[in-house]
Amino acid sequence: MCTSIVQIVEAEGAGKGSDGWFAVSHAVVSYDHPHHALLEEAIAIDFVNQAQGPGARAAVELTLDSAKALSGALARAIAAAEIEEGARARKA
Repeated sequence: MCTSIVQIVEAEGAGKGSDGWFAVSHAVVSYDHPHHALLEEAIAIDFVNQAQGPGARAAVELTLDSAKALSGALARAIAAAEIEEGARARKA
């Protein structure tokens, strides 16, 4: 059964796809049947630049537990980066 769970956000950065590095314009997060991972369902994260076509895509498919761990690690790294940026701003 397809879940139709999809979240799309604008993103700014770079990703490496089959054609090399490309500018990222969006991140797409979904929960559905994976294309490659040997799982029933997976959290899929695609970093894309739709204007550059299908070669401008970097993707991962994760178990729900792995996605939760990644979410926690991302939140901790963001919190630490915000502290670092705040310290730099106070020194300036």
